[in-house]
Amino acid sequence: MNVRPQPKHGLSSWLLLACGVWLVGLGAYFIFLRPALLPEDPRFMGTSIDALRLAAPGLEHWLGKVFTVMGGFMAGAGVLVVFIARALMPLRPRGTATTLALAGLLTVTLMSATNFVLHSDFRWLLLAPALVWLAAVVSYLTKR
Repeated sequence: MNVRPQPKHGLSSWLLLACGVWLVGLGAYFIFLRPALLPEDPRFMGTSIDALRLAAPGLEHWLGKVFTVMGGFMAGAGVLVVFIARALMPLRPRGTATTLALAGLLTVTLMSATNFVLHSDFRWLLLAPALVWLAAVVSYLTKR
C-alpha cells in the first residue's frame, strides 16, 4: 500500500479556510434570507422604502433575483477558497500568495471598503473577514 504523507496545514490555511466557510455562509444568507432592501439602503439614497416602491414597483422582486445570483457567486467563491486552503496552500505552489492577495482584494476587501463608503450598518462587521484574509496572506508569506 502506497500512502503519501499529508501536507501540514499552517495558520494561513486555517485562516483562509475560515474565510471560505464565511463566504459560503454569506452566499447562503444572500440567497435565502437577505431582504431586497435593508433600512440603510433608502437612507443612503435619501428616500424611503415607500417612495422606492412607488417609483419602481418591481424593484424589490428584481433585487431578490440579483441577490440570489450574487449569493451564488459568493458561495461558489467560498467553495473554491476552501479547496485552495485545504488542498493547495500546504503544497505552496508558485503564485499562490499573489492569487490569494488578489482574490481577497477583489472579494472581501472590496466589499468591506464599499460598505464603509455607504456608511453601512454592517461596515465594522464586514471589516473582520478582510482583516482575517490579510492575516492569512501575511501568515502564508511568513510561512506559518
